[in-house]
Amino acid sequence: MILRILLGLLFVASGGEKLLFPYQNFLYVIQNYQILPPFAEESAARVMPWIELILGVFLILGLWLEWTLRGVLIMILGFLLIVGQALIRRLPLEECGCFGSRWSFPLPVTFLMDIILWTITAYLRIRIERTAFFSLDRYFSKTNQPL
Repeated sequence: MILRILLGLLFVASGGEKLLFPYQNFLYVIQNYQILPPFAEESAARVMPWIELILGVFLILGLWLEWTLRGVLIMILGFLLIVGQALIRRLPLEECGCFGSRWSFPLPVTFLMDIILWTITAYLRIRIERTAFFSLDRYFSKTNQPL
């Protein structure tokens, strides 16, 4: 449960930080990775922070945990692919840009963090019963049982 909440807080902080500033700041970060076609970059800059924020809130609350954890796994896998391709191509990026303007990490550190986060999320998914402790999922499942 504690890992789930910490991971949720990380996603809320990351998505929230990006949403506090104009989307063009994150758009610039996306453009630096040179992976999306130009027509998709703006949509990604507008949508991704909201997805991070929503997944983070759902993790903290323990809402729809199976699907939320799947979404987090897919999102972190995407981060790994994006950062990994930037490392392989040796793009001249000083930092990841993944936490907005407040925190910055070099790409190798970001890649390692993403591997750790993916592993933690996979563990939470495998141990879903323990992950669901003190969650809305568990609360709703108890309140919907017949008397």
